Amino acid sequence: MSKIRDLLEKEEKLEVLLACRPVYTRNNEVAALQLLVQGENGQGASLADLEHSGPVILGTYTSLFQKGRIQSVPSFLRVTEEILLAPQLPALPRKQYILEVPGELLLTSDLVERLRGLARRGYRLALADYDPDDDELDVLLDIMHIVKVNTRTLDAAAVERAAERLRRHGVEKLADHLDDREAFRRCLELGFDYYQGDFLSTPEPVKGKKIAGNKLLLLQLLSELHNPDASPARLEAIAIKDAQLTWRILKTVNSAAVGLRREVSTISHAIAMLGLDEIRRWANLFLVEGVPDKPEALARDMLVRGRMCETLSELCDRASPVDHFIVGLLSQLDTLLDISMHDLMEQVPLSRPVKAALLTREGGLGEILTEVEAYLAGRFDDLRLLNERAYYEVTYRHSVAWARQVQQSMNFPQ
Repeated sequence: MSKIRDLLEKEEKLEVLLACRPVYTRNNEVAALQLLVQGENGQGASLADLEHSGPVILGTYTSLFQKGRIQSVPSFLRVTEEILLAPQLPALPRKQYILEVPGELLLTSDLVERLRGLARRGYRLALADYDPDDDELDVLLDIMHIVKVNTRTLDAAAVERAAERLRRHGVEKLADHLDDREAFRRCLELGFDYYQGDFLSTPEPVKGKKIAGNKLLLLQLLSELHNPDASPARLEAIAIKDAQLTWRILKTVNSAAVGLRREVSTISHAIAMLGLDEIRRWANLFLVEGVPDKPEALARDMLVRGRMCETLSELCDRASPVDHFIVGLLSQLDTLLDISMHDLMEQVPLSRPVKAALLTREGGLGEILTEVEAYLAGRFDDLRLLNERAYYEVTYRHSVAWARQVQQSMNFPQ
């Protein structure tokens, strides 16, 4: 049994596949998480699923590192009519969950009264897929705390009507399915409170932009790390050109994220203790860290992608787990730096298979990355590689916890 499989085997296995998508404030901070859940029947979560998964969700997914500390955020949980009308809801902490009501539910008097009762008991409620031209939904606007507007299915005029109507009712507005930053900016002008979608994961390349600052030094270090004749002395000679970079590398490798038993005092010592692959991993981490005007959630997602690609590759007995880590980590580098992936691949010293995976999702590296991207997007029916499907969620859970720990370790005072 591989080391990573042995580690994951100790984790509790859920009967659901589960991913989390961030919900942002207008300042691009994470205000909540959207839980994407698929039960054994291929549908959303059942009552039994919620009862079984609840402790794991609250124990792992609702805590994130943001603004220099661990914060707990609530989760949007899409609920079915069966759950809403059940004699008793599962034991869901009211501060941690926002119950999301699908917009297509048939609004019977029983359902409306049930929702009103839940609101009176302190549950926070959200309405999805609000249609400003459906007058029947008006009965819910005084019950709901948050209303989601699907910006992908409504045209610009309908989104504007929805924003105005919700403003008059005094309900918080969430712009959903924002596919790019232009859509985000339009909804920002309309006064939406929350924002959800891929808009922060979509690059806006600036033509001719180059990687700047100490990132160039990191590229030198990465280039040498990919040199078959690399030596600790040559690597140290590059790193010590920037005292702060050297300090941060040493501080990080001595952190709990690495778990060494004795302190590492020099780059050459770190290489001797950890090996070139581990130093390459941390050099890549510093390449994606510390970019101004980018949300911490983007860096967190890159870390999760990297670790999940690496872990999944080990579960599938693939060679070079560290290359899978690098592919996952750098798969959103174009978004982080606002440089097209094609231009980045001309600037970043990576192997041909890694570049092919990043540009076109080719080869075994690209196959693992595609699998991870499908999971993170909640496209669970597209998953193909693992026969034991419970390992997907365990791998994701492990990657989320690892990313949180790494962000803490890299957040040193300047």
